[in-house]
Amino acid sequence: MNRELERYIEGTIIPMYDGFDAGHGREHVRAVVLEAVRLAGFYDVDVDMVYAAAAYHDTGLCVDRKTHHLESGRIIREDKRLGEWFTAEQIEEIAQAAEDHRASSDHEPRSIYGKIIAEADRQIIPESIILRTVQYGFKHYPELDKEGHWLRTCEHMADKYDDGGYLKLWIPESRNAAGLARLREIIHDKSRLRAMFETAYSECSKG
Repeated sequence: MNRELERYIEGTIIPMYDGFDAGHGREHVRAVVLEAVRLAGFYDVDVDMVYAAAAYHDTGLCVDRKTHHLESGRIIREDKRLGEWFTAEQIEEIAQAAEDHRASSDHEPRSIYGKIIAEADRQIIPESIILRTVQYGFKHYPELDKEGHWLRTCEHMADKYDDGGYLKLWIPESRNAAGLARLREIIHDKSRLRAMFETAYSECSKG
């Protein structure tokens, strides 16, 4: 991996995540970077491009959540420093990979780079997903009471992760298939889901 690129991203791009919600902070972006680089090892791809796309993938949150994937692509295209390490064509492919990472996207990622970033971003660890869901609710729906957060959590789990949900997996070498199967078992067992929600809610309530 190019060390100058790494120093720039570590010093300028990663700190942007400090201003995002708890589910999209430095811990999240570092996990996505690590998984993306791991998955890159299974394919004939430029690891520096994968690293850059993973590092920038959520930077658009500084502008708007709903269109953050598109804003991330814009930030990549407008970052003149990237021209020190990549061609214009490579920068465009990195930008498209960031744009295509969103789980609710209505199209398949346009390249293997987009599929790697989308897959790395999934991080289907049931406990973490439920906690992030409740954290997001606390930040964006502070008017909800506990039962309101519970209903919102159930709805989000069904819409995104249950059978027929909008989340799609793209890379067979990822760990997400097993995680998704486990999460679906929890979704279908409401008492178990409620217990995990209670744990997450208690943690969020502490501050």
